[in-house]
Amino acid sequence: MDYIIAEEELTAGQRQVQTIREVFHYLHQFKGKCFVIKIDCSIIEHPQFPMFIKDIVRLRDTGIGIVLIPGAKERIDQVLSDYGIVSQWENNIRITDNNMIPFVKMAAFDVANRIMTSLAAAGCTAVIGNWVRARGIGVVDGVDYQNTGFPEKIMTSDVLRIISDGVIPILPCVGWSSVGKPYNIASDDLAVITASRLGADKLFFMTSYGGYNAADYELPAGTVVSTDGKISNFSLQGIQQFFRLNKMSPELDLLEKAKRACESGVARVHILDGCSDGVLLREIFSNLGSGTMVYSNAYSGIRSMRPDEIGDVLRVMKPFVDKDILLPRTEEMIEACLNDYIVFEIDGAIHASCALHVYPEGVGEIAGIAVDRNYSHLGVGPKLVDYLCERGRKMGLQKVFVLTTRTSDWFLSLGFEEGDLASLPEKKRAAYNYSRKSRIFVKNL
Repeated sequence: MDYIIAEEELTAGQRQVQTIREVFHYLHQFKGKCFVIKIDCSIIEHPQFPMFIKDIVRLRDTGIGIVLIPGAKERIDQVLSDYGIVSQWENNIRITDNNMIPFVKMAAFDVANRIMTSLAAAGCTAVIGNWVRARGIGVVDGVDYQNTGFPEKIMTSDVLRIISDGVIPILPCVGWSSVGKPYNIASDDLAVITASRLGADKLFFMTSYGGYNAADYELPAGTVVSTDGKISNFSLQGIQQFFRLNKMSPELDLLEKAKRACESGVARVHILDGCSDGVLLREIFSNLGSGTMVYSNAYSGIRSMRPDEIGDVLRVMKPFVDKDILLPRTEEMIEACLNDYIVFEIDGAIHASCALHVYPEGVGEIAGIAVDRNYSHLGVGPKLVDYLCERGRKMGLQKVFVLTTRTSDWFLSLGFEEGDLASLPEKKRAAYNYSRKSRIFVKNL
């Protein structure tokens, strides 16, 4: 009997160790990343909300950048009702007239202030700001949406600076035009564009229902369903098949926005039950997810370069050559090692490139990294390097190295370590340019 109890305790201990290992794995993976969390107004009243806020603070304390988007629909409904104002809706969009906009602002900032107050109670500093530039929807099919708009621009540098100071920015669902006119904007749309523009690794929609029931829909073959009957996850390809099988409805609107976020560069979008205790931590720090997730392929858009794309690659490289970040290359030089190059494309247009040159010693050189600055927020550079490291592993390479004069910190953040001339293969060591004084960084594969 004593032996059986000891064995059970050991098994439980092993499970606990495994959980701890998972947490450390994800802590390392997500440190320095940005998470955007959209919070439905309905969950603020739930008894679990104070603990949910504490979990957000715990995430911030681990080095994860947090951005909060408060939903305010129910609060706006309540305030308008209190003042006897009836909303008109068209295509699931509230038409906001001149009389309504002051009350919309009041409700939106009231919700944002409640979240900020809860964060303060948990020992965390947060700030509400007007970092959203908006534009009016205008007149569509004869319907004038008046003071209802859509997010056009996020002041990303300001938001990122606040995150770097350890402060949580809160973006209410009100945006301003360039001349200061306020617009009522959908918080779900705001969450998608904010996550995309900030290059967020994850976007969370914290709802009061947390995912989609598999029994309610026709599912593509291979769709993963959880033990509680929820659709567990969709790849981008899978969700496109799902929408072909199911008629679009207001209930699926959030799933469509998750798809759009992944198409815009967000790696993972999670639709979770914000009233479930610890759901955010379970989703992030364990392999046991909940709710419904939509994910993009980490390497989507990355492929080998074709001969007719050499000119496009030289175009992408030119700004970096002009700044002496990259050494100049000619068409002939690239053509001679064409198979070494990969590119990142969207809709057939090349926006980034990189190469892996292999040496006889079983060592690879990652070189020529260039990313169009308009797409750098998608995290393309790290994806290119990771892709080539994976290619090197499959080729049996022992390590890869880079030479750089201006981007040392960036390579260190990607797991490279500083090396010396002895780290280089013989041919590269003999060709080292002592006048350029490039620093050497190495990563073991």
